[in-house]
Amino acid sequence: MNILQIITISRQTASGGDEIAEELANRLGLKLINRDFILKNWLPQVADEHQLHMLQQSSKFYTKAIDNKSDNNQTFADYIEKKLIELAETQNLLIVGLGSHVIFRHHPGGIHIKIAASQEQRIKKLNKKYGLPREQAERSIELSDRKRRRYVWRVFNEDWSDLTLYHISLNSDGLSTEQALTILMSLIDCKKENPEPLADPEKKEKPEKEKTEYNFAHPSEKEFAKILDMHHIKWKYEPTEFPLEWDAEGNIRMGFRPDFYLTEYDTYIELTTMNRKYVTEKNKKVRLLQEIYPHINIKIVYKKDFNSLIDKFELNGNSEEENK
Repeated sequence: MNILQIITISRQTASGGDEIAEELANRLGLKLINRDFILKNWLPQVADEHQLHMLQQSSKFYTKAIDNKSDNNQTFADYIEKKLIELAETQNLLIVGLGSHVIFRHHPGGIHIKIAASQEQRIKKLNKKYGLPREQAERSIELSDRKRRRYVWRVFNEDWSDLTLYHISLNSDGLSTEQALTILMSLIDCKKENPEPLADPEKKEKPEKEKTEYNFAHPSEKEFAKILDMHHIKWKYEPTEFPLEWDAEGNIRMGFRPDFYLTEYDTYIELTTMNRKYVTEKNKKVRLLQEIYPHINIKIVYKKDFNSLIDKFELNGNSEEENK
């Protein structure tokens, strides 16, 4: 029996993963499927103009039902997964992103690759390719990686950075595209001789994560959550997104989702990424939020402010207990 080949490539932003994927598809004669392809060819079949715009902007929108009036509640992510599985039944594929490494983890012809690179090399690449100054390059990397991580988490409840989801993780630092391709072609040839799925479909899937577990977008958020837990302060992670700007037709152009909501203090917390260079952008969003939603309490917090903020909450908490 001839087993079809399904190669998936997950990649960090500006790691060279897109270039490697395109060249690998050309050499192997595989159909290349990526986000641009589905936005152009598949999603227009089920999404209107506004929905397509939101799908380009937000990973969360992929979890929304295609037709709210329908009873089947099929989401855009469900639709993409179904199309990918149908296509994989008839032809060899190379799929970039889309959570494809999770979708095809049980496929015997599946080969799952992660392309990574150092932060410094990724910044240099964005500067060379687009002329982005360092600060903009760092911000672009952070936002793009966050979108990919959140998509895999929201849709598949998996950690995008978990290396056990891949056969190989390739650091492209110091490697030319040709050298990277040589390594990957060798793996692909070996797998042709011994096609086995990455995960055994007969084994029980790992249990669904508890609602109290979170795939934090940045280590600072995880650290802050630990501090809150240590002081027994109840919190929710990114529970609410506030629309901030709309276009002429009333479609949301910009939203803001604060990192934490402290339920007992009715206060939202937005952390910086331990770098003051982004504070201007965050201040702008906080000011807009306060203007549009004056009843919402929100604070921006730096790491150095953690302890003083905790002391303030403890003091407030003690006062509340005394007043009861």
